[in-house]
Amino acid sequence: MNPDISNYNQSQSIAERDICDRLAAIIDDGLPDAESKIWHAHPVWFLEGNPIVGYSKMKGGIRLMFWSGVSFEEEKLRPSTGKFKDASIMFTAAEQISREEMARWLEKGKHIQWDYKNVVKSKGVLERLK
Repeated sequence: MNPDISNYNQSQSIAERDICDRLAAIIDDGLPDAESKIWHAHPVWFLEGNPIVGYSKMKGGIRLMFWSGVSFEEEKLRPSTGKFKDASIMFTAAEQISREEMARWLEKGKHIQWDYKNVVKSKGVLERLK
């Protein structure tokens, strides 16, 4: 596990740390070629510079987010209300995390990707993502 992500996880409450550690382990296993780091204060995994998946502490638990998750067409992943195509799920206990579902979502994350790494480089891209 990336040491910065480990430090992030250790800074959480015991229950949240269990969730974060389980998510990080499953993501590391499912995306072995990904670069992982703290990005905008949260753990995020990237493939070829494109953000794929990350998690963050929220008021209601730990939110797992897939940047292109809307395109996965997975019932448990809820779309955000923003301009992007992300979708997420909230966890309040490590036992809620299904390794099988995560493996499926991570596999989709490898193959279904909006090109977020170039969004800021190209004028008008945000308009095309709507």
